[in-house]
Amino acid sequence: MAKYLVIVESPAKVKTIKKFLGSDYQVVASNGHVRDLPKSALGIDVEHDYEPKYITIRGKGDILAMLRKEVKKATKIYLATDPDREGEAISWHLYQALKLEEKKVYRITFNEITKNAVKESLKNAREIDMNLVDAQQARRILDRMVGYRISPLLWSKIKRGLSAGRVQSVALRIICDREQEIDAFIPEEYWSMDAILNVKGEKKPLVAHYYGTRDGKVELKDEAQVKALEKKLKKASFKVAEVKKGERIRKSPLPFTTSTLQQEASKVLNFSTQKTMRIAQQLYEGVEIKGSGTVALISYLRTDSTRVSDEAVAMAHAYIGEKFGDAYQQENVAEKKNGQKIQDAHEAIRPTDIANHPLEIKDSLSRDQYRLYQLIWQRFTASRMAPAKYETTTVTVEADGELFRLSASKLLFDGFMKVYTQPDEDEDKVVLSKGLTTDSVITLDNFDNKQHFTQPPAHFTEASLVRALEELGIGRPSTYAPTITTILARHYVTKENKNLYVTDLGEAVNKMMKDAFPSIVDVNFTANLETLLDGVSEGSVGWKTLVANFYPDLDEAVKTAEKELEHVQIRDEESDEICDVCGRRMVIKYGPHGKFLACPGFPDCRNTKPYFEKIGVKCPQCGGEIVIKKTRKGRNYYGCLNYPECEYMSWQRPSGKKCPRCGEELLVKGNKLVCSKEGCGYTEAKQDAAKGE
Repeated sequence: MAKYLVIVESPAKVKTIKKFLGSDYQVVASNGHVRDLPKSALGIDVEHDYEPKYITIRGKGDILAMLRKEVKKATKIYLATDPDREGEAISWHLYQALKLEEKKVYRITFNEITKNAVKESLKNAREIDMNLVDAQQARRILDRMVGYRISPLLWSKIKRGLSAGRVQSVALRIICDREQEIDAFIPEEYWSMDAILNVKGEKKPLVAHYYGTRDGKVELKDEAQVKALEKKLKKASFKVAEVKKGERIRKSPLPFTTSTLQQEASKVLNFSTQKTMRIAQQLYEGVEIKGSGTVALISYLRTDSTRVSDEAVAMAHAYIGEKFGDAYQQENVAEKKNGQKIQDAHEAIRPTDIANHPLEIKDSLSRDQYRLYQLIWQRFTASRMAPAKYETTTVTVEADGELFRLSASKLLFDGFMKVYTQPDEDEDKVVLSKGLTTDSVITLDNFDNKQHFTQPPAHFTEASLVRALEELGIGRPSTYAPTITTILARHYVTKENKNLYVTDLGEAVNKMMKDAFPSIVDVNFTANLETLLDGVSEGSVGWKTLVANFYPDLDEAVKTAEKELEHVQIRDEESDEICDVCGRRMVIKYGPHGKFLACPGFPDCRNTKPYFEKIGVKCPQCGGEIVIKKTRKGRNYYGCLNYPECEYMSWQRPSGKKCPRCGEELLVKGNKLVCSKEGCGYTEAKQDAAKGE
């Protein structure tokens, strides 16, 4: 019979860990938290030193009963919840709920679920770190105070179902501020001037960009300035003033943190932050690999450290040397340095075993698991490889005191780029003749002048918002995905083609928060609060002191807002649909399962209809509107709005165009339009698609 009990958070980890431990060990899961603050009340005794009132989470009674039975059988209990503040708090709650005071209880943590890591954690068992528990308690209580005191105010002043959160409100403000910047932006004109130059003995002309004079760079502001310059240089003689060669090093990337993984997965794989974290959790907890059983593929996924363990460094060193040769090895790898404190309790996100090459285990992974694991594997491997080296050439051309420049680079050694390249870092494709020197004879062919306008700041995407939150010190790795998910779910923000846009509702909530609770949505205040929470985790700040300094001001602000804030009317968005009961124009509402159409005459008229997004393309069978629909399992498809009279459907998006070869419809597949008729084979570029796409 097992003498030792190991309690983990997730049932998915049980199988992975059990195979590392002998028959003396029983491994069970708590399924996350077992206690929390009550949903029906604030749950914090503000009159008595802000003492929290924890209760058993509904539905966790059976799990606790099972755990109590296992505890009775065990001589030693190991609490093996996640290696972060949240995990530490879950261990403490288990200790309290299971009444483990009379038992031998040990806290163990491991950054990866491998045999070595789990065995090593048992050797280094410790007591529960109450500083980490208190830091989590403080965060939970601060968030509860903001949510439970401010949300009812939003219900009464704007509409029911809204919520305010300590971090989500700041994230919303950041997006709103960016929208205001974009709205207020006034484009400024500027010009570029390129000289098309013929080189004696060369077939291809050179294109040199106007730089300025020997005194420095000159900005071309308007057409008159460009025309005057062109007139001056039309008769001038052009000569190669300087050919400067050099070498450029492109450093290996750092391994992933939670933030950089979310950003890169968004850019490269088009994953939402929530999807990235969900799939990374699966890779961390363990995946069934053919011939190996359940294998945890990556280290812990919630981290803001780029540190890598000595064991992992040695593993990578051996692998890179064997697969690519010693020239690709990198010895001293710099770790991330910034002005903010890095929580260095964890490593960077990396493969648990670099020998598990993505292609070799591809058949055991889902498509999304494979793509994310490949990204993590490539990034980590690249981070331990030598930098890439380029030969650079800069040519300066002079004509009547005016300078033009062109640059080119040639890859000398690919280094880390052997396994990893980033899509936004395309190298200069200019190719220069090896014979180009200061003696080369060049003549002007023509000028290529273009008018440009400065662009407003870009709309936030999920990736760029995560980067902004991290740079500003708001939230922690575990909070980015749920924060973004919440503001999207509350319809404060909507997402179109990756970009985040503020809704009217989001604007109203943000304005109310700024007017009534300026400190809550103040970026610096929120970042300072994170620093104080770090202080609690280090034992230098008392968590109740932090809460006691926060609550009275919040309480006063809520009472003032209740008296002074005016009601805000948010109009529902009208649709093109007419209510077939009373004839009113139906409006778009949001429910638990997304958008639906409702009659604005409620409660007199209670008519509702499903909402379908039109794509601007007519049905090829009946001429009705093609709309986006979902299967019961949530997969998108395209169907006719006249269903069931018309049963047209397609898994691919119709383009609204006909195939010039056979007359059938063309469907959108990636960046191409493809004929829907099997065997036709006609394709064309996507930019020729109808406006609906």
